Amino acid sequence: MDDLLVTHQDDPLVAKKYGKCKPLARLLADFHTYVEQNSGFIVDYSERQRYGERVSTGFVESAVNQVLAKRMVKRQQMQWTKKGAHLLVQARTKVLNQEWEDCFRQQYPGFRPLPAEPLPMAA
Repeated sequence: MDDLLVTHQDDPLVAKKYGKCKPLARLLADFHTYVEQNSGFIVDYSERQRYGERVSTGFVESAVNQVLAKRMVKRQQMQWTKKGAHLLVQARTKVLNQEWEDCFRQQYPGFRPLPAEPLPMAA
């Protein structure tokens, strides 16, 4: 598409017809990059449905939006900043994914050491 624009860039009809394609191509490239970098985190809903797992996360997103909206209102005694809300959601995600202890160990090496591996029994 870029070749067509470069070849015919002086033609006003071509410029008018394809002028909006360049921003679209940029958005599509950005989307492709996002999908490529996050493919491991994108849920395969058809596979989840085959195994009888929950497919919809709308109820979770709705609850999160309600809590965040309530705390972001200026009339509250304790108001969150966008950064604070983002950090809280990240922390909550770590807790739910049972990854929080590893994060703490990185920051505080003495935090709750990992249990020692049991020694194999002698014969």
